[in-house]
Amino acid sequence: MRRISFLLFFPAILFAQEKSTTNVRQQGKYDTNKFSQMYDLLATPNMFRTASGAPGPAYYQQQADYKIDVELDDKNSKLTGSETIIYSNNSPDNLEYLWVQLDQNQAKKNTQTTLAESEKISQVLPVSGFSNKYLKEGLERGFNIDYVKDAKGNPMSYTVNETMMRINLVTPLKAGEKISFSIKWWYNINNYRQDGGRSGYELFEKDGNKLYVIAQFYPRMAVYNDVEGWQNMQFWGGGEFALPFGNFDVNITVPADHVMEATGELMNRSEVFTPEQVKRYELAQKSYDKPVIIVTQAEAEVAEKGFSEKKKTWKFSAKNVRDFGIATSRKFIYDAMAVKLGAKTVMAASVYPKEANPLWEETSTRVVAHTLKSYSSHTFDYPYPKAVSVSAEDQGMEYPMICWNYGRPDENGVTSKEMKNGMIGVVIHEVGHNFFPMIVNSDERQWSWMDEGLNSFLEYLAEQELDPNFPSRRGPAKNIVPYMSGDQKFLEPIMSNSETIHQFGNNAYGKPATGLNILREVVMGRELFDYAFKTYANRWKFKHPTPEDFFRTMEDASAVDLDWFFRGWFYSTDFVDIGIKDVKQYYVSETATPELKNAKIKKGRFGFEKGPFVYLIEGENKEIKKSDKKALKIDEVKLLSDYVADTFTAEEKANLKAPKYFYEVEFNKPGGMIMPILVEITYEDETKEEFKYPAQIWRKNNDTAKKVYATEKAIKSIQIDPKLLTADIDVTNNAWPKVEVKSKFD
Repeated sequence: MRRISFLLFFPAILFAQEKSTTNVRQQGKYDTNKFSQMYDLLATPNMFRTASGAPGPAYYQQQADYKIDVELDDKNSKLTGSETIIYSNNSPDNLEYLWVQLDQNQAKKNTQTTLAESEKISQVLPVSGFSNKYLKEGLERGFNIDYVKDAKGNPMSYTVNETMMRINLVTPLKAGEKISFSIKWWYNINNYRQDGGRSGYELFEKDGNKLYVIAQFYPRMAVYNDVEGWQNMQFWGGGEFALPFGNFDVNITVPADHVMEATGELMNRSEVFTPEQVKRYELAQKSYDKPVIIVTQAEAEVAEKGFSEKKKTWKFSAKNVRDFGIATSRKFIYDAMAVKLGAKTVMAASVYPKEANPLWEETSTRVVAHTLKSYSSHTFDYPYPKAVSVSAEDQGMEYPMICWNYGRPDENGVTSKEMKNGMIGVVIHEVGHNFFPMIVNSDERQWSWMDEGLNSFLEYLAEQELDPNFPSRRGPAKNIVPYMSGDQKFLEPIMSNSETIHQFGNNAYGKPATGLNILREVVMGRELFDYAFKTYANRWKFKHPTPEDFFRTMEDASAVDLDWFFRGWFYSTDFVDIGIKDVKQYYVSETATPELKNAKIKKGRFGFEKGPFVYLIEGENKEIKKSDKKALKIDEVKLLSDYVADTFTAEEKANLKAPKYFYEVEFNKPGGMIMPILVEITYEDETKEEFKYPAQIWRKNNDTAKKVYATEKAIKSIQIDPKLLTADIDVTNNAWPKVEVKSKFD
């Protein structure tokens, strides 16, 4: 069983949520206490993971080290490889077998992935789409395993189940022991622009060249941990990856005219670059203000015409990474610059074909450098030696130290503003993934939001730091409103498995990013949020956190009770809708109306006030004369003037407030999601004043809340959430007097 403490409750959570939503819309009432602590939802703390959200004294994680040799057959688009894996069992358990991931098998013919997808006829298709779907014989995909051998070269028993391979051990791998074994394999590399996927090649038909972005290219160890045991959930194509950390030594043989970048440090630079290119790279290592072009466009244009028959081997070494990615092509231009992070210098780099210029030469590496600085300031200094952005059209995918990103000019080299902003956003996002999940190593297969959502939030901060007017897609609260106000049939809680989500981008990226932004700007404030978020990042860098670890750390490091927020925002599909139900004005009187004559006012715990009393009479009360409805002047109310004269010193009198107008504002909450109330009052002289009431204002009444305003100036209007910071789905009830809100049509 996986995560028993959580999964046993999950169907009940969904049922309760559906029931709650029905009540919201039919009755305006709720079945559950929105402020109850999350003991029913979170796993029980233990020696592995503490109640504070930190790793416990018994926390462990496995290690998988790889020595890999691969060769690219460019003519046939085929990859052949062999690897030796040294697997360290740091757990307290004896392991009867090992699980290895074969993610390329997700694209095999008749795989469960395609069989599990519902299909329908598309009545309008481009010619290429129709041909690829119905006429073309598909490429033979997936891993072909030549052998699995132990350290002595003897065959090992194994069983392949779709995208997972179980290696059957003759004797269990005991706690604290290591095992070494080898695998040899090959597979056909796909044209990802035709077949889809996170890796493959892009074909340039004009010159016949291919640009390869190669990932999931080797059998990879699955995670074994204290939460699930073996994380051997199948790869269905949506939920991404869960991997242990390790050290990689990888030799990659490609045509001699290729230029390459990959995870890790290049160990034989002088063998694969010309002496002039090596000098340019050394110059780039000292260039902190702008990139240095290492492989020029002219050099790339010469190489792309050659189609060398010779080979060249690039050697990379990477320490403490969870995965490995490769980008190679004879079309690559290459530039780089240095980035200062604390006491360390990191290289930001880009590789791209001439078709990506001038956009990429002007933009990519500078954005990489900015991203490293921004993310480091909010988490920890980037620990790896480099970060590389690869131009790969129709891509946006991340691996340690390297990522593929879309965005190119048109054939005339002209880039629209929308395309440039899109390219900048995806570079920030994919480079940012180095932090989440490449270093803060969450389980993407199960919890997409833990990498995509947290990363999208930091992407938003980086975009706004780059340009305060950058058109960020995810992060601003108003941008998530269309999703959260949508049909409940197509909404799931954020805490849903990756493969069960209808609107993946909104659920795993947009809503978590927005939630974190609301926590930072509305609920916690930047100082408390930033400290807690940085605490989480540092506690769990190079480790495997769970959602509970994040939720608990955010509270532990801030002293802010956030269970109400996480319960509503992450575990339900409740939406925010706060309105102004009523506004009443009151006037001061010495004369009581009949209903107030017998009023009793408590004095202390046991007694009652005997008077005299000042009465606040509602403006609509018929018994108060129109002439008496005027602004308060203290000296005109004898009781008040006598009390002030007899009670306060001259200095105290000078500091007394002098409210003239009295208002009672009743707020209501048609939406199910708890949220602070943000109020902006505009006075008759057009001055404004802002008020913020914490979410706890709803703790004893989930439907309405009231606040009293004693003001020196008459109130002209009241507005809830004027800056659209809370994702309120209905702003038509946010103003008093009521303001006509323009429709989308208008």
